[in-house]
Amino acid sequence: MYVYADNAATTKMSPTAIKTMTDAMDAVWGNPSSLHTTGQTAKEALEGARAEIAALLGAEAREIYFTSGGSEADNQAILSAAFTGAKKGKKHIISTAFEHHAVLHTLDKLKKQGFEIELLDVHENGIVTPEQVEKAIRSDTALVTVMYANNEIGTVQPIREIGAVCRAKGVLFHTDAVQAVGHIPVNVKDDNIDMLSISAHKFHGPKGIGVLYAKRGVILTNVIEGGAQERGKRAGTENIPAIVSMAAAMKEAVETMDTAAAKIIPMRDKLICGLSKIPHSKLNGDRERRVPGTVNFCFEGIEGESLLLMLDEEGIEASSGSACTSGSLDPSHVLLALGMPHEVAHGSLRLSICENNTDAEIDHILKVVPAVVTYLRNMSPVWEALEKGEKPHLI
Repeated sequence: MYVYADNAATTKMSPTAIKTMTDAMDAVWGNPSSLHTTGQTAKEALEGARAEIAALLGAEAREIYFTSGGSEADNQAILSAAFTGAKKGKKHIISTAFEHHAVLHTLDKLKKQGFEIELLDVHENGIVTPEQVEKAIRSDTALVTVMYANNEIGTVQPIREIGAVCRAKGVLFHTDAVQAVGHIPVNVKDDNIDMLSISAHKFHGPKGIGVLYAKRGVILTNVIEGGAQERGKRAGTENIPAIVSMAAAMKEAVETMDTAAAKIIPMRDKLICGLSKIPHSKLNGDRERRVPGTVNFCFEGIEGESLLLMLDEEGIEASSGSACTSGSLDPSHVLLALGMPHEVAHGSLRLSICENNTDAEIDHILKVVPAVVTYLRNMSPVWEALEKGEKPHLI
């Protein structure tokens, strides 16, 4: 049996998104900056998609800027807030230790430019509290950036409450919502969000297209210079087929969200219940406060890479964490932020399912994973030492 369980890395494009994109490639191929009929037809499609995405987020159309994806949107949001704050003498930025690297690496870049970066500790349950944020905010804080849902463990942060704290303190608030939009309700006004990043390929849209929402009044700094596209804030001819496909995928995801969740959550909970029966295993992140489809476990005494390769041989495609760091031999920074020991964090497995998965596939996972874990442990000198009591079990 073949099981794709890596939807947090990327999702398969939906038939609706594919048809919308291919139709646009044929019928809406003009440059939206051109004044002739073909160009203006493309312009109408561009602005229609912008208005549709804005409505789905509770935003205004002029607050939506198209980007190449979530990473570019994260970069532009953070750099914009930083440079705006610096002009007012505010060079303190608050984030968390388990953000996506698109955020963390941008903050590292700013640190080298003299900004003070404060990364809040993450509790063992993978949740950052509004109280932590409020305590950390200072008079020179330029930005708070906290991800909506974690890409590795799936925990959902109290974004609305954190946003309210930032709003009361007069501090810009950005959230990387790449893993949230299309899976759980997100409304930028209700959630007190000033800037938000999303990526289409996380909700059955195409790769290479995303959105930066920037609340009216937020000053954006250009990351890409050139023409006057996106109201002068993101140069480059707009990818109309990808943009209209993204809008179609997002509309479909939002409209079917409740139905999808009603199918996904029982399968997710079945995974959690079944994998928890493996001795010396641990669910990472809060049991309930998580996106519908993401499950992350650590299994003591094994290496995650070996686990993934053997699962792949059994037709199960999963990951050990973020696809953006799959070439790294280091343990997940997310799991380390939760306080997981290095040797345990190495043995992690992320399973991320969607509405296309089936109960039979979940049963297959629950049959194969325990057997593979047992096989790998029987080969491991580390596990032998643990079982003999030469080393203490850590989970």
